[in-house]
Amino acid sequence: MQMPTIKQLDAFYWAATCANFATAAQRLHLSVSSLSKRINELEQAMGQTLFDRSGHRATLTPDGESLLPAAVSVLESVAAIQDTFAQHRGLTGRLRFGVGELSAMTWLPRFVAAVQELHSQLQLEPHVDIGAVLERKVDSGELDFAVIAGRSSRSSIVSQPVAEARFAWMVAQRLVGRQRTLTPALLARHALVTLPTGSGITRILDEWLLARGVDNVRHITCNNWYAVAGMLREGVGIGFLPAAWDSSPSNGPLVRLASQPGLAPLNYAFQWRRGDTRAVIPTMLALVRQYASFEAPLS
Repeated sequence: MQMPTIKQLDAFYWAATCANFATAAQRLHLSVSSLSKRINELEQAMGQTLFDRSGHRATLTPDGESLLPAAVSVLESVAAIQDTFAQHRGLTGRLRFGVGELSAMTWLPRFVAAVQELHSQLQLEPHVDIGAVLERKVDSGELDFAVIAGRSSRSSIVSQPVAEARFAWMVAQRLVGRQRTLTPALLARHALVTLPTGSGITRILDEWLLARGVDNVRHITCNNWYAVAGMLREGVGIGFLPAAWDSSPSNGPLVRLASQPGLAPLNYAFQWRRGDTRAVIPTMLALVRQYASFEAPLS
């Protein structure tokens, strides 16, 4: 039996853990045919069929399932050796990661600048989308990591808390005059301007409405923070924004409303695939913890 190569084991690992061969090939900067060739060579070296290719999607055979933990162990050992040198020369390769819109509008530019300075040979590809989409892409192997509101419920994803965002009720001053407390009566008179259902922010809103026993509120939803802030400035209704945004010059006559209870903070987590032991993961986790902050006012 021939000894498998590291490239063959790497191809096997990504093919076994990504959603499909196309995604695995993309992660390795290979064509699908090149990826398949490496796996075929590995199967010949092992004398075993590792993937069942009879269906629409190749799946691991029992022999493939047995090989995966051993392959991970070998790749972890190789990664540990590479890490020793990576500390001195910086990380290299391609890094695809995801953040939500609020992260993109606040700390993402500072984070990208810091990574670029520390790891100039690392090719960065940030993606901005809603949390559910980013989580799915992390799970399928399309993204290396994502910073998403809340922890993942998927056993295949590891979550580590990195930051929290705090929010405050805000409204155009002309709608409320001197009133500075949000009441059910005030909500009954004005629309609630928020992000749509499915965004991380909706869990805060749902908890608050439930605690106050408020229902039948008229909603205006929009999937863009800038647009929500703009509609609030125009007096379209009442909503909440990151707490620091009330100090932004562009927010003009917006005033903050107190509420009882107050809005809960939204916790954000760094999420990556379980079993990914590459040096880039702990390095990026540390940098995200350093730079992730939602305290900057809206420019």
